Amino acid sequence: MKKDKNILVVMPVEDEHKKTLEQHSQGNKFIYSSYDNVTQEMVQEANVIIGNVDPFYLQEAKNLEWLQLNSAGADPYVKKGVLPEDVILTNATGAYGPSVAEHMLAVLFSLQKKLHLYRDNQNQCEWQDEGGIMSLCGGTLLIVGLGDIGLYFARLMKNFDYHIIGIKRRPGQVPQDIDELHTMDDLDKLLPEADVVLSVLPDSKATRNIFNKDRFEKMKNTAILLNAGRGSAVNTEDLCDALIQGQIYGAGLDVTDPEPLQTQHKLWNIENVIITPHVAGDFHHPATLYRIVDIVAGNLQRYLEGEQLMNIVDTTTGCKL
Repeated sequence: MKKDKNILVVMPVEDEHKKTLEQHSQGNKFIYSSYDNVTQEMVQEANVIIGNVDPFYLQEAKNLEWLQLNSAGADPYVKKGVLPEDVILTNATGAYGPSVAEHMLAVLFSLQKKLHLYRDNQNQCEWQDEGGIMSLCGGTLLIVGLGDIGLYFARLMKNFDYHIIGIKRRPGQVPQDIDELHTMDDLDKLLPEADVVLSVLPDSKATRNIFNKDRFEKMKNTAILLNAGRGSAVNTEDLCDALIQGQIYGAGLDVTDPEPLQTQHKLWNIENVIITPHVAGDFHHPATLYRIVDIVAGNLQRYLEGEQLMNIVDTTTGCKL
């Protein structure tokens, strides 16, 4: 059992969250700070850091044994030289399913019912009929990157009678609410079947620009692309061309490449696009922070008892092992 550890928490925790963490700490010392207020000295003294501290500080984190992120994505922390080699890196996979899935469901429904166009008309004080809409029910959903968020989205979409196809890196048992399970090798074959495509891919060499001109040409001209993973999975210029040319119907993007999207970028002005500024996750949903704290508390207990941690990140892919 590990004792006399300095545990630095860099998350917006309230008293009830602190109580949960400290109940699993076995008397070890806690220091609470925030992303903006944490100091180099705090990081240097920490044996454990809970939260997404600025990667710049980690180069001098000589006492650090374990970094627990409050995000599912680990992109800035798997770059060479950021973390000492013997530091364990874990993420918060499992915390963001409700938040991101509900957000993307709202975006999808807005596109299908043209609510974004009616909002534009409202802003211009225009009383105008925008014509035909799509049904919320039925169709085929293709989820590319079937983790916690994808599975939660599948659960929501099952209520609307969708046939749901999932794509994972490795084959395995078909999860509940998934009708078919495939690997990335089948992406080109599956795209023509999909009415809705949800990308929840991380940033990696293997995933960059997966959605490009060739892939958009394979999709239905009535298909909607949703991206809630990383903007780098979509070639932005190719997406603009596909939308303008009517190769796909629309896109709902919580992430873009680049981020933030430049003020003058043409993507802003394409009619059938809804863009939100990478806010589907974060701490906006009331359940998210509770779910993160539960993950962290469980891992904290495992760490102090010398057990295998959950959500260990593969530093070569940035994904959970």
